[in-house]
Amino acid sequence: MIHPLTYIHPDAKVAPNVKIDPFTVIHKNVEIGDGTWIGSNVTIMDGARIGKNCRIFPGSVISAIPQDLKFAGEDTLTIIGDNTTIREYVTVNRGTKDKQKTVIGNNCLIMAYSHIAHDCEVGNYCVFSNNTTLAGHITVGDYVVLAGMVAVQQFCKIGAHAFVTGGSLVRKDVPPYVKAAREPLSYVGVNSVGLKRRGFSLEKINHILDIYRVIFVKGYKLSKAISIIEAEYPATDERDEILSFIRESGRGIMRGYTSLSNDE
Repeated sequence: MIHPLTYIHPDAKVAPNVKIDPFTVIHKNVEIGDGTWIGSNVTIMDGARIGKNCRIFPGSVISAIPQDLKFAGEDTLTIIGDNTTIREYVTVNRGTKDKQKTVIGNNCLIMAYSHIAHDCEVGNYCVFSNNTTLAGHITVGDYVVLAGMVAVQQFCKIGAHAFVTGGSLVRKDVPPYVKAAREPLSYVGVNSVGLKRRGFSLEKINHILDIYRVIFVKGYKLSKAISIIEAEYPATDERDEILSFIRESGRGIMRGYTSLSNDE
């Protein structure tokens, strides 16, 4: 299962049924779970914790030190969950003293040439298309889809079930359940296709859509929109998640239809 032209440090912990192709290097402080396949010319460096049944394609570099001038050699981790696929030439850097780890969840697909920087936290069932780039300290919720060549600025947050169109520059936080597009990045609707695929009822989708009409379409100031939603819309998990995300946003949320059209 392990090719003789692979180098594995004696202190690495590799499950018995892991398959590793030739010319791959596994450093010392590494753990790899059952059923994982690692292609040729992959480098897995100190601090990597790779789950079960993952696939890591040729040329990827996992858990290299952060590209951060403040990094002082501290012991940190890169954690990749079960059933996650890392395609060709993906780079994932380990954490810094800020969060101590970079995390990619379970059942994710990270496509070729993507980069995930230090201290990022990526949820479960995420799909990042080719050349997606995450700067440091970014938080991504579950079921997020980032289309090709999306670039996300450091410290941004992207809520669960969001979809960001290809070539977008993400400079503000993207709330859950939305579709984001245009330049500057703006709300263009609810991710209804993705929500239907994940079993959301039409009633729930319409409830989310009504909330975002108040936030993004009707022209209210954000504080006023939040007050209206709390007063007029029933408390649901989706409503509370949206409001909590907005309140906790550090960078502020992206723009809506009305704010964009008023500038033109």
